[in-house]
Amino acid sequence: MNQNFYLEIKHVDKVTGARYGFLHTPHGTVEVPMFMPVGTLATVKCLSPEEIKSLGAGVILSNTYHLHLQPGEEIVKKAGGLHHFMNYDGPILTDSGGFQVFSLQSQRKISEDGVEFRNDLNGDKEFFTPEKVIEIEEALGADIIMSFDECIPYPSDKKYAEASTERTLRWAKRGLEHHTREDQALFGIVQGSSYRDLREHAAKELAKMDFPGYSIGGTSIGEPKEVCLQMVEDAIRFLPLDKPRYLMGVGSLDYILGGIERGVDMFDCVLPTRIARHGALMTSQGRVNIKGAQYKEDFTPLDPECDCYTCKNYTKAYLHHLFMTNEEFGKRLNSIHNIRFLIKMMEGAREAIKEDRFKEYKEEIIAKYGDERGF
Repeated sequence: MNQNFYLEIKHVDKVTGARYGFLHTPHGTVEVPMFMPVGTLATVKCLSPEEIKSLGAGVILSNTYHLHLQPGEEIVKKAGGLHHFMNYDGPILTDSGGFQVFSLQSQRKISEDGVEFRNDLNGDKEFFTPEKVIEIEEALGADIIMSFDECIPYPSDKKYAEASTERTLRWAKRGLEHHTREDQALFGIVQGSSYRDLREHAAKELAKMDFPGYSIGGTSIGEPKEVCLQMVEDAIRFLPLDKPRYLMGVGSLDYILGGIERGVDMFDCVLPTRIARHGALMTSQGRVNIKGAQYKEDFTPLDPECDCYTCKNYTKAYLHHLFMTNEEFGKRLNSIHNIRFLIKMMEGAREAIKEDRFKEYKEEIIAKYGDERGF
């Protein structure tokens, strides 16, 4: 066991597979299950590191691909690594760029060696190999780093999914062999699309490689919810009980709660901040679109059950005014609330797990807030 990084499970819900515990990292210990705010370019949009901390966040996420393009990993390394560069003293996780392999389909070519793509800032050719990605992530210096993978599109035919999954496994082994920093935890990523046998195979093969943690990738990209949760089940059944499990890119309530129920420990998504900047807010009364005319003279708090800075100090009328006048302060207040909403929901989930009532908690949340994708 790495003394700088390990998962300590304290309780498993007696009815579901939900787990409560502590994730120990070089930059502090955080409780799981948890939601990780996304700071793609070494910043959570509109918010300061101090604000992120005040919301109860533990780990935050940055993106290897985007930071490689700008400002470049060498700049970050010269600054002392991501923690110094962005002035965040808590744990940080970096994605590997595998999702960009999926999202930049028209601009990339995949081979056994890696992925060639066009730099969308200046048009230059770039080539990511599993080894190069590890080198970038080591220079960035996050506590948790991801293996390079391909996020398989949905739907995908079996032949393509099988070839891609096998290649991702080979890339995982190459990355693991190239990784040198003992103060970083490298996670393997389970792919396999919606094919149950491929998910099982990928999970078993990655478990043999003995990564410090495991991610479940290739979900929440357009597949039905029941398919997504089946993918999660088909991976988790074959992953080690004593290692953290991270479901990538999931940020809506129903998907998060479904993941927790199946034994997932970590979640991330741009959803809460992205929709916040467009005036969509998660509240205990359901979704609020703050641009609505009905809020122009509504001088009540956004959410009476929320303890965030926004809800304590500002009214719906003011948030409506800020949105309608395109003031940056409004985007900041909305983002504060949405992130706190999800983190507070996770706090409630942890308490419910400790008391063996997670199933009831999940049902209460869904009944209260709804069961809509993307909230």
